[in-house]
Amino acid sequence: MSKASWCLWLLILLTSAMGVRAETFSFVALGDLPYGPDEIAGAKYRTLITQINELHPEFSIHVGDFKEGSARCSDEEFERQRKHFDLFKSALIYTPGDNDWTDCGRKSNGSYDPLERLAKLRIQFFKPDTSLGQTPLAVVTQAKAMPTYSTYIENQRWQFSSTLFTTVHIVGSDNRFAPNNAEAEKEFLAREQANIAWIKEAFRVAASQKLQTLVFAFQADVIRGMSRSGTWAEKTGFHASIEKTLLPLAKEFQGAILIVHGDSHNFEFDQTFMLESQVLKNVYRLEVPGAKTTGAVSVTIHEGNPIPFSVKKIIVP
Repeated sequence: MSKASWCLWLLILLTSAMGVRAETFSFVALGDLPYGPDEIAGAKYRTLITQINELHPEFSIHVGDFKEGSARCSDEEFERQRKHFDLFKSALIYTPGDNDWTDCGRKSNGSYDPLERLAKLRIQFFKPDTSLGQTPLAVVTQAKAMPTYSTYIENQRWQFSSTLFTTVHIVGSDNRFAPNNAEAEKEFLAREQANIAWIKEAFRVAASQKLQTLVFAFQADVIRGMSRSGTWAEKTGFHASIEKTLLPLAKEFQGAILIVHGDSHNFEFDQTFMLESQVLKNVYRLEVPGAKTTGAVSVTIHEGNPIPFSVKKIIVP
């Protein structure tokens, strides 16, 4: 065997042993849609879904806020948005936003009980083992994988090729951090502990599978609360889950990480996450457009590349 042939054989053997298979594939990220009356915003949203279907992504991720903040949180609205998710021809994975339940106690929203609306979301929008969409993906839910957190069916995980995807229930409006509201604080603290455990589990799974690419998706724009040195005030909704958990683990991770979120409605693709005043060079951020902009982002993952993520906007005029 020649030296070149021997090196090729060794590379194939090592790759097979590690279970690594570098591929290129695309998915779509969207959120904060639709905002406005169904005859206008809903119609444009359905046009967007048609455009997404024509791209044939492997799956789509909706990062929450499936209605605007002033819209009622009625059963009829939930059913309308569930039917929108059913229009996606490939798999659709959804993680809740604040408009979808935490803000439902507002008078303009119908003065609903937020916890009752969250319970309704969990029944109507989540399944134990599969995503939504016409061609669902198999997913692992925290409720099933970690019985201690049996309530959190919305925290989901799935692997595509050699990339691990994880949704985490972190919402805008400071993650419902409300120390002056005993009921809200109780819910926040319980969900925060579940989120922390789920984030840690994602890194554990990635290490055990020797994966080099991770994607996290949640609704909140946590960057808005980050200081110039990359810190959050201790008494905020993002300090423990982001600054003390996700980012330190990301810093130690040997591969690339993409964090996808919505909340602020502006398209952004950058590397702004910091820890201890240092930019995390392996962490990329994608904020999806939304609200007045009916759009989404096609994300292509080039596994094994020095720059593994590329993005392209999809906008409905």
